[in-house]
Amino acid sequence: MQIAKVIGTVVSNQKEPSLRGAKLLLLQFLDEEGRLLPKYEVAADNVGAGIDEWVLVSRGSAARQIVGNETRPLDAAVVGIIDTVNFGNRSLYSKKDQSY
Repeated sequence: MQIAKVIGTVVSNQKEPSLRGAKLLLLQFLDEEGRLLPKYEVAADNVGAGIDEWVLVSRGSAARQIVGNETRPLDAAVVGIIDTVNFGNRSLYSKKDQSY
């Protein structure tokens, strides 16, 4: 899994039928110091994440979802909303301290 920040949403009127109803988010990945990296990903949102939240992202075959009898063709999925991140003995992120 990787840590990313939600920076936007993606809307697609024409898409693979198995993706209908999937909420798509635009994510920007973060490094171990909490700095934004110049790397972006579109991911399906499974947990109701919002703009500016830090999230856990599962990628590759682990992100694939089975809905009914169909497999969704996903490369990335948001699987958690982060409350806090601590690195060493310092706090990198706390959701409660963020102002939106």
